Amino acid sequence: MFRSQPNRRLVHPFPGWFLYVLLAAMVPISPAAAAGTEHGSLVNPYAVPADWRLPDNVIDTRQLPEFALAANTGAAATPLPVYRIAPDTYFLFGNIDTLDEGNRGWNGNAGFVVTDDGVVVIDALGTPELGRRLLATIRSITGKPVRYLIVTHNHPDHAYGAAAFQALENVMVIGHPGTDDYNRSETLERSVAYRRELLGEDMRGFEPPQPDRHVEPVPFARLDIELGSQHIEIYNTGRHHSYGDLVVYQPLQQILWISDLAFNQRTTFMGDGDSLQIIEAQDWLLREFPDVRLMVPGHGAPQTAPYPMIEKTREYVLRLRRDMKQAVESGVPLYDAVQGSEFEEWKHTRLYEENHRANANFVYREMEQAFFENF
Repeated sequence: MFRSQPNRRLVHPFPGWFLYVLLAAMVPISPAAAAGTEHGSLVNPYAVPADWRLPDNVIDTRQLPEFALAANTGAAATPLPVYRIAPDTYFLFGNIDTLDEGNRGWNGNAGFVVTDDGVVVIDALGTPELGRRLLATIRSITGKPVRYLIVTHNHPDHAYGAAAFQALENVMVIGHPGTDDYNRSETLERSVAYRRELLGEDMRGFEPPQPDRHVEPVPFARLDIELGSQHIEIYNTGRHHSYGDLVVYQPLQQILWISDLAFNQRTTFMGDGDSLQIIEAQDWLLREFPDVRLMVPGHGAPQTAPYPMIEKTREYVLRLRRDMKQAVESGVPLYDAVQGSEFEEWKHTRLYEENHRANANFVYREMEQAFFENF
């Protein structure tokens, strides 16, 4: 079993008051942000094109964002629509679909926290161009400098915008140790090549995320950030979904950014994770954070208690493990087991057709390996 580790505290060494004053004078603050908005409300409706369909309030919504981004036309200075989910905490609601020319890589969520001394960014979106637009969104809210970028995991939809932030001065990138393994992998090379072919100009200036600081390589180890009056906790949740995964907690606001530990409004993906670690990490999450106000997934809308996305994702994984274990033990070939796997109650969710049989294939191989190891 995983064990909690001693706290690690990180205080940013760059106060940067002169830069804040300069930027605050140069960058207009959104009137909606200055006046405050209802938690979960869209801060900048003026940034939403007429043909987009976005929820007015994102918390617990069943409405999915529907939009198409224009091809790169120098739009990097144009803010993206952003929701305020708590005082000084903001959320960008990504399209729930595979990468295509319509969403241009904005098919995952991101967010940021504004503190007295600077900004903490949680994930960077899916291309350098989107990273630049995320930065423009932050600057439309505050002139305070970005001090931290937390990359929750290495998947492109969360990490490939990191170059926009790494180009800034005095930004500390925090990631999982597995990010370094991913950066040396053929998976990265194939992924980048595909995106450059599909979204060439959007990938201009791409560099993989290069963490300046890692959370300790022990599941559930914790690293603390102190910035201004804000305290933020970052936890290593193992390798449940990627080469290595983090969750981020804001104790003051009681907001937990769970990344892809659970999915809302879509079928999960388990192609390079570990299905048993998903269950272990979800058990830990529910024990460690029983009273959070809001959970923010990497895909889909933020949820309040009782957080049904956790239970739904958990039951999906457990059922797939049971089914594939039984298939292996009964001698059912992989192809037949995968083709015969249908979860009727999941067919209405986004990306079921794209992900479910891939998940069944992955879990079958996990169960097959476990069977022969225990034989």
